[in-house]
Amino acid sequence: METYLYHSEKDNRDRHYLVGKDEATLLYMANLGCIEMNPWNSTIEKPEHPTYCIIDLDPDQNSFDQVVETALVTRDILSDMGVQCYCKTSGSTGLHLYIPLRNKYTYEQSKEFARAIVTLVHRELPRITSIERIIKEREGKMYLDFLQNRPHATIASVYSVRPKPGATVSMPLHWDEVKKGLKMTDFTIFNALKRLEEVGDIFKPVLGKGIDLLKVLQKFEEK
Repeated sequence: METYLYHSEKDNRDRHYLVGKDEATLLYMANLGCIEMNPWNSTIEKPEHPTYCIIDLDPDQNSFDQVVETALVTRDILSDMGVQCYCKTSGSTGLHLYIPLRNKYTYEQSKEFARAIVTLVHRELPRITSIERIIKEREGKMYLDFLQNRPHATIASVYSVRPKPGATVSMPLHWDEVKKGLKMTDFTIFNALKRLEEVGDIFKPVLGKGIDLLKVLQKFEEK
């Protein structure tokens, strides 16, 4: 198995990260009891430049229909800027939205872009969302998490099983599936492979052509 040596400035330690690059390595990880697969947002080729930007919709006292509503508002805001985003269930409680970057920008640029987007979303949905980092200050509202775009932050991978009742799976969705009535339990270890056979890998475009952040920010300023 291949490992990646990374020197941590935070605690001045060398760390050897496992590179899950093939089926054998993933099977080894699963055999160790790694139910969740939580990768970095970047690759070993460009470790300081994320492959994508993530907006994590993390509900508290919200209904899942409100999470769906927030995802659709986020999609529409990004669409107005000419940005296509892709949605998947978290497999736990929320939804994850991905914006392709193709390793062209830094983590700081990705994080600040996500911060700008969630600020607009919160402006549209102040009653049910929050961008406060401190939990008690969110007042039970859904957290629009843009800090998942920091270096070394990890989030459940697409198609990852989660340690939840029914063994739910983090599943990519067509946007017409993101609608009222969607449930986390719609996608589990028992039906995930059949769905993949039927719809294919609809998450693949996340690894495709990245956005032109300068052009997008020009449209952002217009808003």
